Amino acid sequence: METNRALAVLAAGLMISIGPWLADSADAESGAQALERGRYMVLTGHCNNCHTAGYTKREGNVPEKEWLLGSGPLGYRGPWGTTYSSNLRLTVQNFTEDEWVRYAKALKSRPPMPWWSLQDTTEQDLRAMYRFIKHLGPAGQPAKPYVPADQAPDRPYELRQLVQ
Repeated sequence: METNRALAVLAAGLMISIGPWLADSADAESGAQALERGRYMVLTGHCNNCHTAGYTKREGNVPEKEWLLGSGPLGYRGPWGTTYSSNLRLTVQNFTEDEWVRYAKALKSRPPMPWWSLQDTTEQDLRAMYRFIKHLGPAGQPAKPYVPADQAPDRPYELRQLVQ
């Protein structure tokens, strides 16, 4: 009986001493899982196709440290004017995670951004994307400003047609 009591006291002491470590470990694991999920969402959501300069031309062979810095000088020109893909690594710095989710769910932007796909993304996946992009850290320059259709943009730009 005394042995059982001693074991119970020892177990309780052990849980008190390692409990916080186990919780931190679980948080780190869930944090790592969220980062991996965010990376997966960026890849399968094809964010890099427009938001990483040269990604399509290099068939995805772009180091992660160069991801999501925007389209650089490449614009997308069509009947709406000329747009430039934003530097998402700078964009997320302006938002908390909750603000990012609200922003993504309400976004309605100019082509070629498929904003409707972003709105259909689950809150959990948007949060994972935010964490991954935030994890990459701020880098690069802001995107060039939109150029209205009646003005000529600087080169280079890619002509895009709207699907009717």
